[in-house]
Amino acid sequence: MTLPLKDQLALKDRLDASAAATEARLALALADAALPGERLRPERLMAAMRHGALGGGKRLRPFLVIESAALFGIPAAQAVTAATAIECIHCYSLVHDDLPAMDDDDLRRGRPTVHRAYDEATAILAGDGLLTLAFDLLAGEDAHRDAAVRIALVRALARAAGIGGMVGGQMLDLAAEGRFSGGTPLALAEDAIRDLQAMKTGALLAVSVEAGALLGGATVAEREALLAYGRALGAAFQIADDILDVEGTAEEVGKKVGKDAAAGKATLVSRLGLPAARTLLDRLVADAAAALAPFGPRGAMLAEAALFVANRRN
Repeated sequence: MTLPLKDQLALKDRLDASAAATEARLALALADAALPGERLRPERLMAAMRHGALGGGKRLRPFLVIESAALFGIPAAQAVTAATAIECIHCYSLVHDDLPAMDDDDLRRGRPTVHRAYDEATAILAGDGLLTLAFDLLAGEDAHRDAAVRIALVRALARAAGIGGMVGGQMLDLAAEGRFSGGTPLALAEDAIRDLQAMKTGALLAVSVEAGALLGGATVAEREALLAYGRALGAAFQIADDILDVEGTAEEVGKKVGKDAAAGKATLVSRLGLPAARTLLDRLVADAAAALAPFGPRGAMLAEAALFVANRRN
């Protein structure tokens, strides 16, 4: 399945607009000047944080926040701070994922990874800084005027990014590689791989649309519909990523490819094979679109985003 050209162009315009808004908000948050309550901002730390967060990526997660909030009439300017907070979590995870103790990557978005451009200690602290900055952003009134909504956003993001979400998924991923069992990769069942990927990758994508629902005052049913969409999208994103690792090039992906198989990572591509993985990918895209049915034509841009995720080449 591919998008018609006119829809590709419309989606690109919306992705570009949300990326530009997020970039501007990130740049403001990562300025050198200390904020009230801060003593100073170390120059090298700020430079490394900017290296890891600015100037790259499609900003898919901020796009999902902004587009989900738009379903409820919330303008992008009122959603961008929450969107930027989630992007900070994503960028921190990439900085830490690239470290030698984790995935040991030299390239990210076609540039040297933070620990290569600086050093490992600085990269660890840069990731820590981005992680904590996310919650600083969500706590401010520009995230939402209602403190109860801000608290709900903080809780949702903490759960998605933490023990039972992204961080827990990373631990399961390391275990699956055989890190803690003598170096022999674990032969995970399909359900176990789905759990791992739903936590490691899917949770942050799902909370992006949940954040839009919270910003927009969605009903319980609307929030659940968006979460169902986000979960299907997250699963589709990971399968597409795993297919790219097999078939893509470093130039397309912006990082080394073929590393999953070499590391013995548990993926649905390795478990099911490429043809079955592609079939599953198509089904997940259909599931994502079906979950948006309660929103009617207003959900078209999010449905197109699911197709974009499935067909991306970088």
